[in-house]
Amino acid sequence: MRKKSIKDLSCKDQRVLMRVDFNVPLDAQGGVMDDRRIQMALPSIRQVVEGGGRLILMSHLGRPKGTGEEPSFSLKPAADRLADLLGPKHPVTFAGDCVGPESKASVAALQPGGVVVLENLRFHGEEKGNDAGFADSLAAHADIYVNDAFGTAHRDHASMVGVPEHMGDRPRVAGLLMLKELEYLSTAVEEAKSPFYAVLGGAKVSDKIGAIRHLLDRVDVILVGGAMAYTFMKSQGLAVGSSLVEEDMVDMASALLAQANDAGKVIRLPGDHRCAESMDDGEHARSCELGIPPGLMGLDIGPETADEWSREIASAKTVVWNGPLGVFEKPPFDEGTRAVAEGIVKATRHRAVSIVGGGETAAAVEALGLASKFSHVSTGGGASLELLEGKSFRSVELLEEA
Repeated sequence: MRKKSIKDLSCKDQRVLMRVDFNVPLDAQGGVMDDRRIQMALPSIRQVVEGGGRLILMSHLGRPKGTGEEPSFSLKPAADRLADLLGPKHPVTFAGDCVGPESKASVAALQPGGVVVLENLRFHGEEKGNDAGFADSLAAHADIYVNDAFGTAHRDHASMVGVPEHMGDRPRVAGLLMLKELEYLSTAVEEAKSPFYAVLGGAKVSDKIGAIRHLLDRVDVILVGGAMAYTFMKSQGLAVGSSLVEEDMVDMASALLAQANDAGKVIRLPGDHRCAESMDDGEHARSCELGIPPGLMGLDIGPETADEWSREIASAKTVVWNGPLGVFEKPPFDEGTRAVAEGIVKATRHRAVSIVGGGETAAAVEALGLASKFSHVSTGGGASLELLEGKSFRSVELLEEA
């Protein structure tokens, strides 16, 4: 899945239409609470403006109804934050719509090295509907199309699919963030060095079936934690107390364990658990071995499992991690996630490739202050999981091959 990138083109005096992911959280006053997604797009943005290109940025933010402007979902705060980051050398203006007269005027006035941020794409229902006319209007802004929005790469929306389809013979390339995501989540996994560990957590087996099946052909060991572990445990006849279990996935969990055994691979479940009556009862948390007694629920992998997995995974050459191993937002149920994260960091120091899926897993390593110590922390939760399932994206297929 090797694609041409913005580095392969000259952007001088060109109108570069770049799809970014500026879906950032806003506070009650409308300010940007967390600018990580804007920061992650900066290498691609600077590649264009420092090369004398005229940059037009488009994104969505939140979930507006798609029937017109909703001020609480405006991209103006993101544009203001980008202006702060770029400084006066590369002026940032904001267009009050993404298509129509105002956007056309803003693009026409754009000077080399400058940036226009278009208003929220999803103010138009045509964005999610991949409307051909809407996509063509967006494409009309551009001499070059760049997709740097990995977080929405699995969505067949107008800005992701319709625009490159309407570019004709104009260039369609990946941004630097998109390129990095594809290199790690696709190429690095397909060409992984052994021992290759996958760490899968989160609440639901149903969310991870595709990833488990795809990874079983490639990994040596899958470590299963989080609430999904209790569905696997129940399938093996182990006591799970009042832990969260997907009853309709119990037979599937049993089948996945059998499939791993037949393939000579290992799906390892926790040997002990940190338990309490509820996730709000951390004060009375206790360690439970083998099974979980009635009235208690498993809320994290136990201390012995955390220590064992952390030491074992430190010797890996490739690690893919998707899903926290406990209720990491609430101590002491964050300890298993922390221990395994630190084991992966040790492996990374010894030149292992370590890949963290987006979403809650990225939030967990950020909260632990360890994000910078992994080879790659993905910006896309759903997109990263679908790549781990072996799926392909139309939005990526439409970009030019390297």
